[in-house]
Amino acid sequence: MKNILFKHPALDNFISAKDYSVAARLLLEEQKKCWIDLSNNYNSISNVEIKSFFFDGFEIRAQHNPGRFHSSSANVDSKSIKERKCFLCSSNLYEDQKVVLYKEDFLILVNPFPIFPEHFTIPHKDHFPQSIKECFTYMLSLSKDFSQDVIIYNGPACGASAPDHLHFQAGCKYYMPIDNEFHSLKNEYGEILVDNDSIIIAGIDDGLRKFISIETPERSLAEKTFNIFYNFYSKVSDEHKEPMMNIISSYEPAKPESEIKYGWRVLIFLRAKHRPSFYYYGRDNNILWSPAAVDLGGMCTLPLEKDFNIISKEKLREGFNEIIINEERFSYIKTKLKESYS
Repeated sequence: MKNILFKHPALDNFISAKDYSVAARLLLEEQKKCWIDLSNNYNSISNVEIKSFFFDGFEIRAQHNPGRFHSSSANVDSKSIKERKCFLCSSNLYEDQKVVLYKEDFLILVNPFPIFPEHFTIPHKDHFPQSIKECFTYMLSLSKDFSQDVIIYNGPACGASAPDHLHFQAGCKYYMPIDNEFHSLKNEYGEILVDNDSIIIAGIDDGLRKFISIETPERSLAEKTFNIFYNFYSKVSDEHKEPMMNIISSYEPAKPESEIKYGWRVLIFLRAKHRPSFYYYGRDNNILWSPAAVDLGGMCTLPLEKDFNIISKEKLREGFNEIIINEERFSYIKTKLKESYS
């Protein structure tokens, strides 16, 4: 581990202040200086081609990002996973890759194939499967300590290209459309399930995505609500697997001049399928789009130019509607959340 640790005179100050957003950006800037391929990839992301599609009150963008080909096309069946080396284990990192330790359990890495202008992967130091139930508390800690960023979790069958190794991702706030659109989506398409001085819980269905939102300044309430949600979601999912979900979490520090209570905002997108049917069409007719949390946040990644050229509102609607849970299950979860706080 010692030879891959990132060292810099300013690093300890940022870590002492628990400002991991700044510490990670310091790592990124230093990695660009000595890792040519990574530097080229970050130069490319600043010039990626983007198309915008406007639905009723919100935006979905498509990003042509060739660097994400291996992630979008990754085989994540058990046989394929066993046959390849885990690229998140410290012994298998790229030769030029350095790490910053996050507390004692996680490593902070610069993602060499970015979607965000500043994109980080945060794997556990040990190799064990992607699973959120026992690790949601880590996600809340990361959200607070990376306050300039959103923290992302992709379920093992919901876009994680390394489902065998627990990891999160971090990327700059306000890059995904949903970061700015959340409150309007909640007002226009949301059902408020709980609203008191300590927490607001909503169920939101904008016609493309169905998700639960949790807003609270109290960590214990965020954990309690997630556990309630997980319990009921498990009842309508395959009991032998983690319920299919993607999560985007962020934290806003309190502002002295404001009476508004800031804190955590957790968006949990509920899934029925890993990939839409058109992903598997014949070579000339398929669309290589493997939706994960960033896509559900409104930034859809398409690594192939042919797919970027043909993607449309209709195809996006078709794909989202196919991978998202049905109304019956969504209604059940909303009802149970509401009853749990009544």
